Parts: sequence; C-alpha cells; structure tokens
Amino acid sequence: DTPALASYQNFFASSQSTKTTTTMAVQGLELLKMVVSCGLLIFSLIVVHALIIDEQTNLSENVHPALAAVALWGALIWLSMVEGSQASMVGLPPVDPELYKESHPIAYKICQRGHKGDNLDRYLMGRQFMVLALVFVINMSGAPIADADVLNLPTPLANCFLKSGLAMILFTCMIGQLNTQVNASHCMLDYLNDHFATFTVWVAMGIEASGLLHASYLIQMIVSKLAGKPVESNEPPRDAFGNLCYWGKILFSVAFLVFAFTVTLSALFDGKTTMWEGVPSAVAVIFFFGLMSVVGMLEGMQIAFFAVAKITEEERNANRWAGMTCDLLFGNGGRGLPGFMIGRQLCVVSCFFVIARVTTVDIEDDESNVLGVGDGAQKFFETGLLGALITTIVASIAWQLVAGAFPLQFLGNPITYALLRICLFLEATGICSGAWVLADIHKSIAGFQKDEVYIGTAEERAAMGHGDGKGLGGAGHLAGAIILPEEEVDPGMYTAQRNKILTSISMLREQVKESATEEEAAVFEASIAKEVAHLEKINKDQEYHTKKTEEAKDVEMAE
Repeated sequence: DTPALASYQNFFASSQSTKTTTTMAVQGLELLKMVVSCGLLIFSLIVVHALIIDEQTNLSENVHPALAAVALWGALIWLSMVEGSQASMVGLPPVDPELYKESHPIAYKICQRGHKGDNLDRYLMGRQFMVLALVFVINMSGAPIADADVLNLPTPLANCFLKSGLAMILFTCMIGQLNTQVNASHCMLDYLNDHFATFTVWVAMGIEASGLLHASYLIQMIVSKLAGKPVESNEPPRDAFGNLCYWGKILFSVAFLVFAFTVTLSALFDGKTTMWEGVPSAVAVIFFFGLMSVVGMLEGMQIAFFAVAKITEEERNANRWAGMTCDLLFGNGGRGLPGFMIGRQLCVVSCFFVIARVTTVDIEDDESNVLGVGDGAQKFFETGLLGALITTIVASIAWQLVAGAFPLQFLGNPITYALLRICLFLEATGICSGAWVLADIHKSIAGFQKDEVYIGTAEERAAMGHGDGKGLGGAGHLAGAIILPEEEVDPGMYTAQRNKILTSISMLREQVKESATEEEAAVFEASIAKEVAHLEKINKDQEYHTKKTEEAKDVEMAE
C-alpha cells in the first residue's frame, strides 16, 4: 500500500526531526547551565580568596591569611579524595579483586584490607567524621566573619554570596565533592589506585579504631533490636578481651558525646558561638536540632532509596506518600535518583556550613571561657570538632542506620517527599552543573578510564566465570538493607521478577540511546549492570530454594 507507506515515512521523518530538535534544545540548555554554573564558581573563588587576603575569615583574622589559604585548599583537596574513595570502596565489593590485581595493585591492596570482615563499615564511619571535620576546617578558613565586606559588592550581591554562604557552598560542593564523585563512580579502580587514597582509607579506619564514634554501635544495636533482626557481622565473635575493649570504647564515646552536647548547648545558651548576632538563644538551640534533623533525613533518604530500588512496585508503594515518592524517583526512566543525589549533596553541604556556624564556639576578649575551662580547652572548643562529632553520630550515622532498617517507613513520610522535591528542584536549576566540567578536566589530566576497560561489564565478568557477588551490606550496616518478612517462596515469583528485570533492562537501553550527554548515558549503563547482577542473583536464589524444597520433600518422604 504505497500511500500508507508514504504517510508512515512522512510521520517517521517528522517525529525524527522533532526528536532531533528536542535533543538540540536539551543540549543547549545543559550547555547554558554549565556556563552559568562555571561563572558562579569563578566568582565564588574570587570572593572567598578576597576574604582571606583581607583577613575577613576566622583563620586569616586570628592567625595569618597564608595559613588560611593553605588550610582551605588542603582540606578541600583531601575532601575530594574522601568523597571519591567512598564511591570506589562501596562500589567495588561485588567485583572479584583478582580481575584487577595486576592492573591496579594499590587499589587491590586497599580493597583486600578495606573489604575484609566489617572493615567497610569501619571505614564508612570514620569517613563520615572526616567529611564533617574537613567542612568545619573549610568553614573556618574561608567563610566570612560578621559584617565582612569585600570588592565593594552591592548589598544584594553581598547578602547572596557572603551572608547566605552561597560562595562557600558552591566552592566546596563543586570542587571538593561532586566532580570527584562523578569520576569515581565510573572510574573506581583508577581513582582508588593511589597512595593518597591509601592514606585516606587508613586515616578513616584509624578514627573508627580510636573509639570516638563507638556510640554509633550502641545505636546500631538498638535499631537492629527494634527491626527484629540481629546485626549481620562478617567476623567471628569477639573474645573476652575484645569485648572489654569494645564496650570500653562505647562508654568512652557516649561520655564524650554527652560532654560535646554539654559544651555546645552551654555555648549556644550563653551566646558564645559564631551564630548570627540578634538570634535569641532558645531559637538558636531549636535551629540547631532542626538542622540536624534535616541532615539526618537527607542521609537516611539516600540509604532508604537505594535499599528499596530492587523490590517490587507494590511493596514500595506502601501508602500514598510512598507512591508519590517512588513516582518521582523511579519514574521517567529512573532519572529522579541521580537528580536527587546531586540536589541532596547541595542541601547537605549547605546544612553542614550552617551547623558549623551555629556550633563553633567563639568568645569575645572580655568574655569568660565556656564552662569556666582553661584557655587550652577553650582553644580546643573553638576548633569546631565537638560540633562535627555531634553531627556525625546524631545527625548522620544514626539516621543512616534507622533508614537501613526501616526504609519503607522512610518512603511513607511526607517530609521525605518534600525534601525530595527540594533536592530535585536544586538539581534542575543547574547551579552545580560546573561540576561536570571540572570532572571532565580532572579525568583528562589524570587519565582516568572507565572500569569496564579493565574488568569488562557485569555480563562479561559473568561469562568469564567471575560474576559479581552481592556486596557487603546487611542488617545494621551503613550500606543499608531492606528488611521484609520472610514468606513461603512461590516458583512463579522468580519468573515474574525476571520478566520485570528484562523489561527494565530494555527500557534502560533505550534511555542510553536517547541520552543527551555521556554522563547521563553512563548513569543508565550503570543501572543496566546492576539489573544484570540482580538477574543473576534471582537465578541463584531460585536454584537454592529449589534445592532446599527438594531436600525437604526427600526428608518428608523418608519420614
């Protein structure tokens, strides 16, 4: 039928033309966002360094501008390694290390040690404190003091970039966090194959070994008890001496945490912190706990979202709010999840800087020391480390553990939905799009290559007999775990799950073809790899349950 064929060809050509036009518009918009974002970043760099040179930051005013500049960039570079190494450490456990033993010997040694037993959890716990401590150092080095004024900026611009802290937030988020996370999420092996990474991982594990954060383990036990699931340790039980040291560290950590709260709250009530002038003490305390709750929700949401990513839609949509949240996250080809991660990072960093300002102790020359302590202890209080400790345990690790145990409850919370909306809006503005440009520059200079170049895709690894494992998650772990009631296994369930995963893979492959940028395509390719790994797990689970069922039948017949 020639007329029908011609009509179809015209329609196809028209749709292709529309699709091309839409793609060009999207690419143009993304380019505009990157240009504007890079411009804001450059302006922020100028403002921050002008503050340091004019001695209008805490460290440059009290010590010296040169030391402030060194501390700022030292903390920022180290923060970038902390953030990047996390992506590598969390992403590599399922991969057989023998595949990269020769090509990446440093990364191999790090993973051999870092993935042994419960060391990954220890690293993540110490790493969380490092992030807070480094952000506090960055805040001391580059954040403006009260009434700071540089470059004769107009009042609206000064309020936007100085008083609100936007310059520091953009500066830290794009240079110290997002760009390294982008590269490390795709180039895990190259990023971790560095002695700086070795040093960072050992420092993180050393912080955990000190016992400073062991109060988190007490929270872990309480959460696991409430969830009705024991903590799934990957190590043998501790002996008597090990238990003595373990509980001794927990008591020390709890006591130090109480002390940190005492000092911080006392300083807040007495108006002896860097909190903005004119804010009543009671409001400052409420603001402090409110901010920690927001940080906790954002930390928990990340864990909960990944925990529920592999369960059925019916299980995820436990109530109206859960359904609305899942529509935003997993609808439209799953674009909501990477968008949330970027927006979340911006929100969390913003909260960290405000918390640093609220909790950092600061006294005038004619004021008495907090709690009447000596000058040495007062100087220690003014480092802000007490605020970092409180935020790490109470506003971060505790919420992650709760979200890992009760992810479905997190999904069904209206506050979760509201914060997700805010994060997606921030990501949509493109204010941090400059991070992609920095990531490309960093990748070119460092010569990073995607992991698939060295170890192949998940499908190729499986074909070589080196299929990916399940990782190191589980109940009570910081990686998060979904806890659902155990039910009798229906063989038809596996077929339905397989069909759903295959459909999802097909949709993701289409999204790869339609991706406007290489980074966007990489996100979908990573999702495909996870779906394939999940498919392999389902096949193994079915084999296991089939074997168990047959064994049970044999026992029943024998009886």
